[in-house]
Amino acid sequence: MAIKDHYRIPKLDGLSLILLCNNAQMLINFRRDLILELIHTGAEVHCLAPDYTEAEISKLSEIGARCHHFYLVRNGTNPCQEIKSLFSIIKTIKKINADSLLAISSKPIIWGLLASRFVGIKFRSALFTGLGYAFTPDHQLKSKKLKIILIFLYRICLPIADKIIFQNKDDCHEITQACGLNPCKTLIIKGTGVNLQEWSYCEPFSRPLTFTLVARLLIEKGVLEFLEASKYLKALYPQVRFWLIGGLDSNPGSLSEAQIKEFTELGIVEWFGFVNIKEYLPSTSVFVLPSYREGVPRSTQEAMAMGRPVITTDVPGCRETVIDGYNGYLIPPRDVNALITAMRKFIEQPSLIPSMGYHSYQMALDLFDVKKINAQYLKLLSSC
Repeated sequence: MAIKDHYRIPKLDGLSLILLCNNAQMLINFRRDLILELIHTGAEVHCLAPDYTEAEISKLSEIGARCHHFYLVRNGTNPCQEIKSLFSIIKTIKKINADSLLAISSKPIIWGLLASRFVGIKFRSALFTGLGYAFTPDHQLKSKKLKIILIFLYRICLPIADKIIFQNKDDCHEITQACGLNPCKTLIIKGTGVNLQEWSYCEPFSRPLTFTLVARLLIEKGVLEFLEASKYLKALYPQVRFWLIGGLDSNPGSLSEAQIKEFTELGIVEWFGFVNIKEYLPSTSVFVLPSYREGVPRSTQEAMAMGRPVITTDVPGCRETVIDGYNGYLIPPRDVNALITAMRKFIEQPSLIPSMGYHSYQMALDLFDVKKINAQYLKLLSSC
């Protein structure tokens, strides 16, 4: 169905929706526009997250959402904690008495769908924003075991959903095949989308030429490859800057502070931690994300909206953002030499920065306008 058909905004008077996710900050950073749109169209929105701060509750309450806590250990695998999460969600959503659920990311999908079946919520949907660490090929026993467990749980919970949303066709195909799902239950909505008023086009920047990676500092985001490529290129081109933006994480794939300092203390890379990237993208020449797998990375959508060319990997999710040679370059994952080659093209031909950057901007207008993305969610919810 064409985007223009999705763009008609239906009214949702009387709809009561639970947004269930594993991180309150994610609701504010990535779902704020959707929540506003839902409330604007008449829906009552309940946001469930396990880790609210008072400031986060205040931000969501100001736009009209109702906030609720539930128990969840985001990266834990203790069965007792998981059962506690299930009962916590059941108890919370029973009090809310909503008629629709949208569960986002793996644990909320598993326990949220089971809890919604128990409580009797009328319309149940799940949103995969990527398949995560367990589905990223790495030949490690731990991730293989986790993948087996997740597929087992998905086979139990996903048939309960009325609609299962993916951000790219690769993830959709893998889960549909692994869980034996009816393809009619699946839907692809590409990316989270960006607010083009807030993430507006900036003039190209090339003095000094600056490569920027924005991500949680996880191995699977390709941070090590970026550090190694930066080390090689810094020796050849000392005037070029290499920026790393993102915080350390509790995820098993997180890098340590010592690993990052090996590069920052030598002056190879500048690391800014978890900051407002709107202040850094205007001074970025080329956005880099050599990730091993994504849904459709929000950080890349933001960089594209601001007119930055992109170097990323030819893997699920990332390949949705780049047409090779048009708005950037696609490289194989885990390939430092390919990353160096791609980055070097921009150093030796800086005229590529404005032309490819403008192509990124045009693609963002077509594909990642949050109004077009959210209209697809509203259309889905209006049919429930």
